[in-house]
Amino acid sequence: MSTKLFTLCLLSLAVVSCKTTEMKTIGTLERLDPALDAIITGNPAVEVIGEGYKWSEGPVWIEQQKMLLFSDVPNNIVYQWTEDKGATVYLTPSGYTGSVPHPGESGSNGLTLTSDGKLVLCQHGDRRVAVMDAPLDKPEPKFVALADGYDGKKLNSPNDAAFRSNGDLFFTDPPYGLPKQADDSMKELPFQGVFKVSNGVVSLITDSLTRPNGIAFLKGEKTLLVANSDPAKANWYAFDLDDNDAVTNARIFYNATENAKTEKGLPDGFKVDKQGNIFATGPGGVWIFNADGKVLGKIKITEPTSNCALADDDKTLYVTANMYVVRIRLRN
Repeated sequence: MSTKLFTLCLLSLAVVSCKTTEMKTIGTLERLDPALDAIITGNPAVEVIGEGYKWSEGPVWIEQQKMLLFSDVPNNIVYQWTEDKGATVYLTPSGYTGSVPHPGESGSNGLTLTSDGKLVLCQHGDRRVAVMDAPLDKPEPKFVALADGYDGKKLNSPNDAAFRSNGDLFFTDPPYGLPKQADDSMKELPFQGVFKVSNGVVSLITDSLTRPNGIAFLKGEKTLLVANSDPAKANWYAFDLDDNDAVTNARIFYNATENAKTEKGLPDGFKVDKQGNIFATGPGGVWIFNADGKVLGKIKITEPTSNCALADDDKTLYVTANMYVVRIRLRN
């Protein structure tokens, strides 16, 4: 504060208090490899841009509107955030449209966009992946199911989804939206699956994971990466796919089970930037991997993190973290 401003503040104390607006931050950057310098410059702030949510999730950046959409899962709401207006309610209900009260995590979770810009939601309460049947700038709780069952049985509660460039949709289906999760009497599938939707047909990629969560393709779309949010198996898994999308090489991409014993959070949602680097929410914050699974650094965040979204040509990262939404300006 300049001497002049400090003097003016002192003179005005008899009438009003002198206050300065400070940015609220809840994290720090930890550099582990020099290669991180090409991804993140300086020491960016982990800036809180929204707070007061019950459990924030599934952010997606809408470039045309310069708008971030994200879910508050227990409250069954999708919020929108813009620089000018901050966070406001965008869509409700977002994940459960029934009339009977739903005691579980009923709202939408992961959000993504179709190639023509329609909003796709992983809906816990309605147990489906659906597209909003309304324009982005005029949202309505009208939905068309893209996937709601497999082999004649209802899905558990789709959690996160990613499109391949050919239009195929891949999604994870843990039991988190069911009131008693894996022990719920409404659970119909005997496993937690990773699925593909192609031309309206739902097929199983793998049923081997205990709690499949975040999902995305690595650069080149030959390998599918899936986070497993199980404290006993806190891993990111890689699945190479052949031309028929059969798994040819399933392996652990990175094991964070020991980290999960002492740090908040589990492997959850993540995004892959244009260079193939991975920003993955996990124990202690956001892990930054290169394509080979080497940890280049971490954005340490004081609250458990759930998902993230890249924006501004990969120059900005938005992260959902418990009751917060934060922004990190990775580079200018």
